[in-house]
Amino acid sequence: MRSVKPKIRRKIRKPSQVRFMLFKRLIFISILIVSFISFFQIFKGKLNLNKQQLTKLNSPNQYNYDDEEKWPRLAMKGGDPYIRALMRTISASESNYAQPYHVVYTGKKVSNLRKHPDWCIKIVAGPNKGNCSTAAGRYQMLSNTWYLMAKRYHPQRGWSLFWASYSFEPKYQDAVVHGWLSDRKYWKADIPGLLRKGKLNQVLRLLSGTWTSLGYGIETNSMSRHLPTVYREVLQDELSLLGDNFSQKQENSVVVEYFPKDVDNGVVEKALRSLDYQVILLPTLTVDVPSNSIWFGSKVNIEHVKLVAETLISSGVKIRAIRPFNKKVEFADLLIQVGADPEMQNIPSFTLEEVRSKSSFSRGDLFLNREVHALLYSHKKW
Repeated sequence: MRSVKPKIRRKIRKPSQVRFMLFKRLIFISILIVSFISFFQIFKGKLNLNKQQLTKLNSPNQYNYDDEEKWPRLAMKGGDPYIRALMRTISASESNYAQPYHVVYTGKKVSNLRKHPDWCIKIVAGPNKGNCSTAAGRYQMLSNTWYLMAKRYHPQRGWSLFWASYSFEPKYQDAVVHGWLSDRKYWKADIPGLLRKGKLNQVLRLLSGTWTSLGYGIETNSMSRHLPTVYREVLQDELSLLGDNFSQKQENSVVVEYFPKDVDNGVVEKALRSLDYQVILLPTLTVDVPSNSIWFGSKVNIEHVKLVAETLISSGVKIRAIRPFNKKVEFADLLIQVGADPEMQNIPSFTLEEVRSKSSFSRGDLFLNREVHALLYSHKKW
């Protein structure tokens, strides 16, 4: 007898099933590529670390009083002169090298600043001996700290595959730290105000949990005791750069907080960054309502509020409410917030003429607008 081979019937798949399988394979291949890139970056970092271990480095705390540029100026332009002086003081202790923006922990230099180097370098001495540090840049920021703070204070976000990326270039290192130190709500303290009152030691003590070499932390060094002298020197330099504009800059210490959302299409953030204010980005809960409201603190000059409102309205943003904070918000006296209030969606928006004619904004105006709108709506319905 002849053996009979069984017929193999191939299941004919529908076109939609074929497309779905191709889509799954594409996702799988993408995951493999991303994993390979991540592994390569980690391997490259470890390779660089092995090279560093063979290099004898000078201590980051060597203090050269004869160096003409011992406290380099910031790469960032503008900002509060007192905060700028504080930043230069921090870097004097944390990254006292030539080219401090390129320094990683142990003093090795990195040339590529497109992003945080994220090199995990083993700590060989001190209270954290045996752990590893990813500290990098002029302010020796750990990689996780950098990404957390860049998300709030970085003025320019980029994208790498599926996630946000933040340039580590010198001016952006400065911008992020300047925004961070200016954030009264984060520190629960008015650092610019304390510095203006001459309370540097109080500020250094406050910051020593973050930068441990400032004299009150767990890793003081040979520079720690010189920091008050460094601060006085660089503050004098920063104030001299401002000249006659100092009084204007001193008053303009208002901070703007914005709750970004996709429905704003980047218009609000772009408009706010065109102004001479520190802009802080915060997570938003109201994601489906465009920004339509402005809140401000008790010590904010009305002209600052009007400037923000006029800039947003000129950019096409429908501002429907401008009012002071309803209740006491801690460290918000010099704060302006821009966000969305769902209850304001049907309230008529301000015109430029209305904003310019205002001498004050109160919560009473808001209720009046509601009553007028309700009256007009009832007549239209009638």
